[in-house]
Amino acid sequence: METMKAKLVLENGTVFTGESFGAPGEVAGEVVFNTSLSGYQEIFTDPSYSGQIVTMTYPLIGNYGINLDDAESAKPQVAGVIVKEYFDFYSNQRASGSLGDWLKEHGIVAIQGIDTRMLTRMLRTDGAMRGVLSSADLDDASLAKKVEAVPRMLNLDLATKVTCGAPYEWGEVDGTPFALPTLVAQPEETKFNVVAYDFGIKRNILRRLVGYGCAVTVVPATYPAEKILELDPDGIFLSNGPGDPAAVLVAVENIKQLIGKKPIFGICLGHQLIALALGGKTFKLKFGHRGGNHPVKNLLTGQIEITSQNHGFAVDPESLDNARIEITHMNLNDGTNEGFRHRELPLFSVQYHPEASPGPHDSDYLFRDFVAMMKSGTPVVASTP
Repeated sequence: METMKAKLVLENGTVFTGESFGAPGEVAGEVVFNTSLSGYQEIFTDPSYSGQIVTMTYPLIGNYGINLDDAESAKPQVAGVIVKEYFDFYSNQRASGSLGDWLKEHGIVAIQGIDTRMLTRMLRTDGAMRGVLSSADLDDASLAKKVEAVPRMLNLDLATKVTCGAPYEWGEVDGTPFALPTLVAQPEETKFNVVAYDFGIKRNILRRLVGYGCAVTVVPATYPAEKILELDPDGIFLSNGPGDPAAVLVAVENIKQLIGKKPIFGICLGHQLIALALGGKTFKLKFGHRGGNHPVKNLLTGQIEITSQNHGFAVDPESLDNARIEITHMNLNDGTNEGFRHRELPLFSVQYHPEASPGPHDSDYLFRDFVAMMKSGTPVVASTP
């Protein structure tokens, strides 16, 4: 089969040459890496990767194809894909097609055949970098000039670009044979009504909320706080999403108006936005946390959770008011903040992804904690899996 050449050029001047296996064309973005051993479809459809070219560190990608059940949104969200070796001949009873064909269908540029170990080590050493991935322009000097024009992730609001266009009701429970079971079977009238802000929300978050007995209304990232309160929900959920949290100013202002009015649970970007609304600060990590094997210590129980993560920014715990906020979780790789709770109000959040997809389910209990907090209307208490 005839192959098309492709090149990746980084802002430090490094040029990687390989073969195209996605759509022809050219894309630009922040080049990052993910250490998950599987789950590439969930990763590529996660809206938190908007504006990023994702490198998979696992060397063989594509061998189990693509299916209709595992997408975290309606389409791929990554800017581009980088792998060591793409495997076109997939083998999986659930597969509906190949990864390469799926990327072509959705216009996603992808490259294989480069040294992803070298690239990953470079990103760890020098930090996440801007890059251009192209099968249309193979001139090194031309691509290097294009890299200079790529916007940096710092101060970039992407959440309002990937959010939904209008409110909608989510009623789907994951019914695949491999899904976690629905854990709460309550009559319709006793369900908790949750309003979920969509900053780039993953579908499995919505499935887990429904699985714990919640009726979920999803609203856009810019939805006014007063309209949320008019809906009179039992709780408010703040989702994951892409970009710099400090740039999503409208969300921070809305959250300020909601704190103390209703129980609130935040994940990833939602966690960072709560911190900003409470007067805290966020900062950009050198190369971020992306993968399904990150150890986090629950400081309330002493237990260690292996977690799924995808973020390039973090909360500065020193910027939070210790009299009101208690740090609850810590990353054991680098000591960064992974969660906190309010000492007086029904509010807590975590930096990582308890819904997994992909990754372990060690932290699924946090959805149970959210339900318990909505029942009591009081601060969340220490809980274990």
